[in-house]
Amino acid sequence: MGADGSRVAGDMDTEDTGRADDAALDAYSRVVTGVAAKVLPAVAALSVRTPRGAGAGSAVVIDPDGLLLTSAHVVQGASGGVAAFGDGTETGFRVVGADPLSDLAVLRADEAGVPPVELGDADRLRIGQLVVAVGNPMGLAGSVTAGVVSGLGRSLPARDGRLVRLIEDVIQTDAALNPGNSGGALADSAGRVVGVNTAVAGYGLGLAVPINPTTRQIVADLTGQGRVRRAWLGVAGAPVPLPPEVTARTGQRRGLRVVEVVPGSPAGVAGIYLGDVIVSAGGRPVRDGQSLQRLMLGPAIGVRLPVTLLRKGAYVDVVAVPTELGR
Repeated sequence: MGADGSRVAGDMDTEDTGRADDAALDAYSRVVTGVAAKVLPAVAALSVRTPRGAGAGSAVVIDPDGLLLTSAHVVQGASGGVAAFGDGTETGFRVVGADPLSDLAVLRADEAGVPPVELGDADRLRIGQLVVAVGNPMGLAGSVTAGVVSGLGRSLPARDGRLVRLIEDVIQTDAALNPGNSGGALADSAGRVVGVNTAVAGYGLGLAVPINPTTRQIVADLTGQGRVRRAWLGVAGAPVPLPPEVTARTGQRRGLRVVEVVPGSPAGVAGIYLGDVIVSAGGRPVRDGQSLQRLMLGPAIGVRLPVTLLRKGAYVDVVAVPTELGR
């Protein structure tokens, strides 16, 4: 204030800054409360019992007919259980299918009627984007935490017996995950579910399996067949830089150098050899093992897969026909 009681510039700047901060906080709060209002009613607390004992987690309704999506490890060893919603309603459920290699499972509730969430596309997420983790841990009335996407493109190892697979494009967030939040929803600012919370990576860091075209196919397989069919090519590789002239032509910086070909495998029959560099498969760039793995789902089984290779500096095109993994 000035000597005459008038406001000076410094006072006005401070007040303006304070009002701007309050407005930003109000806007942030409105987004989080809006997401909670949209998603929480569709998130259930799961109670399961297996030969190893009782277990708990969360799940989210994805279909008006009573389908729920959760983490495979939440229902591991269980055939069913009880789902409790925030409004106090409870229903039994059965496990339609679980896929430990993606840590996803589909459940069917005995009683439908809960409006489903809207599924989004995690492939559109950006670092720093606001996300909200919604769960229903330990049978409480619901848990909502907000944060940002702190990492994208991470890989999380998953195991099913002797098979080990990387869950790709895992979302890393600093939205706190509480015990029992596994299987709950990770939503964007519009309330679209873009991930299924799966693990705590460390203090202040959580991981979520993304909702994208690959996982949508997995969910469709689990719903329709109770399991996920995967294709097998019989090749292993390591990422390598592509020659500058190839990068200039394709815009692609890396390819996958073949370090192992299983004898008699679809890759071996097609004429893929050690030392070849896979540049593309099925018309899509192959930059690493995950790029190739992404193509190896049910629809690829028994279907001709064009593969472009670099062999001693020259392009070579072959056609492989993937077979079903484990068959």
